[in-house]
Amino acid sequence: MTDIARIIEIVEPEVKAMGFDLVRVRLYGKSEVGDEEHTLQIMAERPETGQLVIEDCAGLSHRISDKIDALEEAGEMLIEEAYRLEVSSPGIDRPLTRPKDFAAWIGHEARIELSELLDNRKRFRGDLKGFDADTGTISIEDDGEVFAVPFALVTNAKLILTDRLIAASRPVDTAGVDEEDFEDEDALAQTDAFLEEQED
Repeated sequence: MTDIARIIEIVEPEVKAMGFDLVRVRLYGKSEVGDEEHTLQIMAERPETGQLVIEDCAGLSHRISDKIDALEEAGEMLIEEAYRLEVSSPGIDRPLTRPKDFAAWIGHEARIELSELLDNRKRFRGDLKGFDADTGTISIEDDGEVFAVPFALVTNAKLILTDRLIAASRPVDTAGVDEEDFEDEDALAQTDAFLEEQED
């Protein structure tokens, strides 16, 4: 069984070394992505923009790949089966994975899923009203009622794409990217994801 905590332990220093913040590490099974391989998704961001551009994704992908290859040569196999490495930017309707994410996006609509029932429900959708760092509690207004949701129970959360969110989001920083790169739809798509094949 793949140890995600160990992968994070390996990946995070590489992300930090490039001046980025790690947002999420997730291993998707073949059936989840409709592919013949697993997908290891590494999501990261520049602290100043909340995003990555193509060159950032490519550089980070190569750095992580080299680190994993070196560990495998030393006898440590992080993922047993063949997989695809995907390094991506969070995007506008980003996942909320850290306490600071909830604090940063107060006033915007989000969807939250919990590991156990709270007020007889596991799912909440509505505007984020606040985050209490002392208690680790998220306040979210759902259908006119404000709920206090413990961050420790959150298994999945993300922002909902709205006009308000688009207006509040910083534009993608395209510095260092050639203009002709954006004439190709595939190149444009890679602003949010850079893929690299890994052998078992």
